Amino acid sequence: MERKDDYLQRRKDLTKLADEELYQRFWELTEKIVDPLIKLGKEYTTPSIERSVLLRMGFSSLEAKEIVSCCQEHDLLRKGAGHVVWKLAQKRQVSIRDAGLALCKGAAKETIEEVKGLFQLTGAGGQE
Repeated sequence: MERKDDYLQRRKDLTKLADEELYQRFWELTEKIVDPLIKLGKEYTTPSIERSVLLRMGFSSLEAKEIVSCCQEHDLLRKGAGHVVWKLAQKRQVSIRDAGLALCKGAAKETIEEVKGLFQLTGAGGQE
């Protein structure tokens, strides 16, 4: 099987460019590739990523699992579990650990409503 190589034909447009123009072209194409990945990273998360964040905040794996489960159950995961814990800690003026533990072990309805209020979420579906 012979590979049809069109490198020389595709290269023709690039031979006219100076080094600086090639440099700029490289970074333009790189941005086109990377921008959608950055957008995905900002807009989407997973329980695994959120557990990892909570582990780095000092929670045990079991605590992180419970916090993420609570956030999922109440449609808060899209805000980021670590962010939820941090905002609750700020509001209550307690440590991050205490705020996280408040979301563990079947968080009280008042705690969930307080967190939803921090993110201005309303209704059962957590719509903004």
